[in-house]
Amino acid sequence: MVVAATGFFDGVHLGHRKVLRVLCDTALREGKRSCVISFWPHPRSVLQQQAYDLRLLNSLEEKKSLIKAIGVDDFVAIPFTKEFSRLTTREFILEYLVGRYGVSTLVIGYDHRLGSDASEPQKVMIATARELGLNVVRVKEFLIDNNVISSTKIRNMLQNTDVYGASRYLGYNYTLRGAVVSGNRFGRTIGFPTANMRLYDPLKAVPGDGVYGVYVTVNGHRYVGITNIGVRPTVASHGERTIETNIIGFDEDIYGLDLTVEFVYKIRDEVKFATVEDLKAELQRNRDEATERLEAGL
Repeated sequence: MVVAATGFFDGVHLGHRKVLRVLCDTALREGKRSCVISFWPHPRSVLQQQAYDLRLLNSLEEKKSLIKAIGVDDFVAIPFTKEFSRLTTREFILEYLVGRYGVSTLVIGYDHRLGSDASEPQKVMIATARELGLNVVRVKEFLIDNNVISSTKIRNMLQNTDVYGASRYLGYNYTLRGAVVSGNRFGRTIGFPTANMRLYDPLKAVPGDGVYGVYVTVNGHRYVGITNIGVRPTVASHGERTIETNIIGFDEDIYGLDLTVEFVYKIRDEVKFATVEDLKAELQRNRDEATERLEAGL
């Protein structure tokens, strides 16, 4: 038998982590395996509810890794389809939780719902689960400064360039991963070579335009860096949005290699400078500040 929690768990934020810790503790106490039963892709991408602007905090592999790192024994992702979306709470419990995965105890968050009838009050869902033989453990909400954490709030923080607040809600630095691709090499001509990143997951949420203090991991080593997200208005006219990172104290050819960027804090907005010399002077100030603030944490 299995103790399970269900949901999309985008971000695996501190609210999710509270549920997952209760999941692990309950499974240990009952002598059973803990399991997260999730689904993929996101329902909005299947049901076409504003799918064009959908951005996620985690790829599927990132989410699985974060959940397993907390101590959950098993992670499964059910393919989310239109047919699957039509299952009621009762049908989902019988077919999947009981029939397919052998769930005996269900751990739920304070506002969690199941099935196409999810608009019903949570107490109705809990009553249905208990009627079908499941023990239900309800976890209270996790608050920071009297605010309930949600994936939507974190996405909005990132869009509004508040990477510090987003990471505080997540419980870890928000991270982008991708491959280093060729750019126009302008940064190298002014003494600030940059690694231009192409994301592995195009649906990942990208922080709003600005300059950020970051940690950068490449070739197994972690460095301090500054990342610019935006259209580089001082030196480019095409308006293409890029993610470019100056890795401080590092100047090697890494085209084609993996790059991981952890966002720690916002340094400034992206602005258009009057001259390239003004840009260089500001980048030097940004680099000095990032080094001073972040190097002690390496």
